[in-house]
Amino acid sequence: MAFLKSSSSFTRFRITDPVPQALWSEIADRLKRHAFQDIDETSDERSLGWVSFEDMLDTEWREAPPQKGAYIAFSLRLDTRRVPPAVLKKHTAIAMKAEEARNREQGKKYISRERKKELREQVELKLRTRTLPIPAEFNVVWNTADNSVFFASTQAKMIEAFQEHFTKTFDLDLDRLTPYGLAAKILGDDGLARLDHLEPTRFA
Repeated sequence: MAFLKSSSSFTRFRITDPVPQALWSEIADRLKRHAFQDIDETSDERSLGWVSFEDMLDTEWREAPPQKGAYIAFSLRLDTRRVPPAVLKKHTAIAMKAEEARNREQGKKYISRERKKELREQVELKLRTRTLPIPAEFNVVWNTADNSVFFASTQAKMIEAFQEHFTKTFDLDLDRLTPYGLAAKILGDDGLARLDHLEPTRFA
């Protein structure tokens, strides 16, 4: 999901701890150390990491730096390789029949549970190497003036993955800002008491 499109869904965060002054000069290097690693030529199921805001294929920030005035902009890329269940079922069945044929030749009557599990894992690994990973990109905008962070996704799993990778990269914790939290921040302690007594209004 991207902020440059005509519409976008996003989740807002704030950095809970003071940002060390020395961190600002390390942003580019930290992004590169935790950049996305391509898995096209592997059998890995998943890869997650930072890429350039302008180009999801740029993991070195050659086209443009992440710093944009008072903002830092980059993206989180997630590649996921999935074998369709029907395909896995078909090729597992083929492998089982071949194993049964070998067993008959050797005078064996059945396939053990451990061997069935092993065959299924071998089939899945073989199919993964023949399946291209599906890429997804999620923009990130960090306002350095107030240390608010915007992440272009509302998916629970992606939000969790983003928070973990952000903390791993910058050694900073993120606090998700809910509508209630934003209202509390704006209204202060006095307004918060009134907020707690509000009731929803039905318009239909």
